[in-house]
Amino acid sequence: MKRDMDLCRKILFKIEELYIDTALLNLQLENYDNLQIAYHCKILYEAGLIDSYNAHYADNTLYLFSVGSLTWEGHDFLDKIREDTTWNKVKKKIKDKALPFTLEVVKTIASELLAASIKAL
Repeated sequence: MKRDMDLCRKILFKIEELYIDTALLNLQLENYDNLQIAYHCKILYEAGLIDSYNAHYADNTLYLFSVGSLTWEGHDFLDKIREDTTWNKVKKKIKDKALPFTLEVVKTIASELLAASIKAL
């Protein structure tokens, strides 16, 4: 499955909105199926942006999945890309410079945009 960074961002927003103190089961987002969401939750967990991910299968089919809260790094990352204008600038820079759409590149560009905003104060 191809990684969708827009979906990753939406998942982080949804977890931030819904998580209180117990795992979220079968997180749902409009226009995405459970397999897409579960896969992206898995890779967000592997990247250290969420603190847990568990999947349960029956008959070789995803039965249910759960996710935990955002990690400190997950909160920091989401705060850097929270605003749509910033997110769109990050995506435009990546496209214009033909950069890979990786987590590290997104973090770097978002950090540079934040630093430039702070410097302009």
